[in-house]
Amino acid sequence: MANKAITSRDVDFAKWYTDVVMAAHLCDYSSVKGCTIFEPNGYAIWEKMQKILDDMFRKTGHKNVYLPLFIPESLMRKEGELINGFAPEVAWVTHGGAKELEERLCVRPTSETLFSDYYSQKVKSYRDLPVKYNQWANVVRWEKETRPFLRSREFLWQEGHTVHATAEEAEAETLQMLNVYKDFFENYLAIPVMTGRKTEKEKFAGAEYTLTVEALMYNGVALQSSTSHYFGQKFSKAYNIQFLNKNNELEYAYQTSWGTTTRMIGALIMVHSDDDGLVLPPKIAPTKVAIIPIKDDEKVKAKIEEIYNKLNEAGIDCYIDNTDKSAGFKFAEAEVNGIPVRIEVGPRDLENGQITVARRDTKEKFQVSIDEDIVAYTNNLMETMQKDMFNKALERKNKMTYECHNLSEVEDIINNHPGFIKAMWCGDEACELRMKEIRGTKSRCILNGEKIDDKCIVCGKEASKLVLWGIQY
Repeated sequence: MANKAITSRDVDFAKWYTDVVMAAHLCDYSSVKGCTIFEPNGYAIWEKMQKILDDMFRKTGHKNVYLPLFIPESLMRKEGELINGFAPEVAWVTHGGAKELEERLCVRPTSETLFSDYYSQKVKSYRDLPVKYNQWANVVRWEKETRPFLRSREFLWQEGHTVHATAEEAEAETLQMLNVYKDFFENYLAIPVMTGRKTEKEKFAGAEYTLTVEALMYNGVALQSSTSHYFGQKFSKAYNIQFLNKNNELEYAYQTSWGTTTRMIGALIMVHSDDDGLVLPPKIAPTKVAIIPIKDDEKVKAKIEEIYNKLNEAGIDCYIDNTDKSAGFKFAEAEVNGIPVRIEVGPRDLENGQITVARRDTKEKFQVSIDEDIVAYTNNLMETMQKDMFNKALERKNKMTYECHNLSEVEDIINNHPGFIKAMWCGDEACELRMKEIRGTKSRCILNGEKIDDKCIVCGKEASKLVLWGIQY
C-alpha cells in the first residue's frame, strides 16, 4: 500500500516529487524566498556525494581551495560573455551597513573570474603548471521559478578550475572530468546517462565548448546533471594569465572548469523513488540498514544487538529502531527514508531459527537463517540491489529514447510520452529554435559516432550532427 502522504507519481509527478522530499525530511522551505533548508536526511546524502566525489577528484590530482563569495563588478566584467550570460541571475551587494559601496559586489554565481584573477598572480612559468584546484562552495543565482534541489536561489556545488600549458592537456582534462562524473552517476547513483558536447547556443557563457552529462527522469524530462568546460585562452587573455614556456617565451595559459550540484539529489529522487517514498542505491545511502525489533523481548534484543555489532564493525552504516512505535510504523518510516535494507527480528522468527530481511527497491522479503553470515549476506544483497537499480533505470531510459525523422513525430512524443529524442540537425541555430517551439524542446548534447538520417529534421537540408533533444528541468 502506498504512503498516504505521497501523491502517486503517475497522477501528478510534480506533486509526488515535493511529497517525497517532505515525507523523507530531505529539505524544507525557508522564510528566504527561493531558498530551502537542508534537513539532516538531505544533507547526509550531499555529504556522502561530496566524500565520494572528493576522493575521485584527489585521485585525479586535484586539490581543494576556497575563494571569496563576493566578486567586484569590474572584475566580473573583464570577460564579456560570462557577465552577459549570467546578468539576469546575478544578485548584487550595494551597501555595507549604511554606507553605499564605491563598487557593487556580485554574489558568486560561479567563480571563473576570481580564479582567473588569482591565477594571473600565481602562474609565471611552465613549471607552475598544471594547476588543478577544486572548490566546494555555495552560489547564488536569482532564479524566477524554484523547486527543491533542482532550482533554488542559493545552492551547494563543487567547481573545478584548472590551468594548463597546452590546449591538448586542457582538453584532456575537460574530457577526463566528464568521465569522472559519468562514472559517479552510473556506478554510485545507479543513473545511466548520455554524454556529449553542447551546441554553441547551449554551451557555458565564455567557454570554447561544453561537455555535458544528461540524465532522464522517470517522467521523461531531461536533467543536465554535470558539465565540463574547455575555455582555451579566453579567460587567460581577459585576465592576463601568462607564463614563460620552455622556449622562454610568454604564452597565455589554457583553462577548464567543471562542476555539479545538489540537483543530483533531485535526480536520485526522480529516477529511483516510488509512491512509498525515497529509494536510494546502497552505495550512496548514508544509512544502509535499519534493524527493527518486532517485540520488546530479551532474546530479540540480544539478537539485534549482535546483528548491529557485526554490521557496524564491518563498516556498514546501520541503526536499531528502538522507538516506541508500532512495527508497521517503523517499516514505513524506513521505507519513506530510503533505507536500502531492513532487518526484522521477532520472537517467532527466532523460534524458527531465522530473521527477515527486506530490500527497499523491490520490497521483496527473505527468510534468512540466524546462522547465516549476516555481513556477507547484507553486502551481497546491496551489491545486487545496486546493479538491479541501474539496470532498471537503464531499461527505462532505453525504452524512452526515440529516433525521430520529422517534426510531427517529435510533437507526438514530447506531448504524449516525453523522453530523449535522437534526431539529425544541420547546425543552424534557427532550426534549434524551431525545435524549442515544441513545448520547450532543447538540444541536450551532440552525439558522436552515430547517424540515423542524412537530412535535418527541421529544415530538410543536409545534416551533419546527430543531436539528443528533450524537455528539461
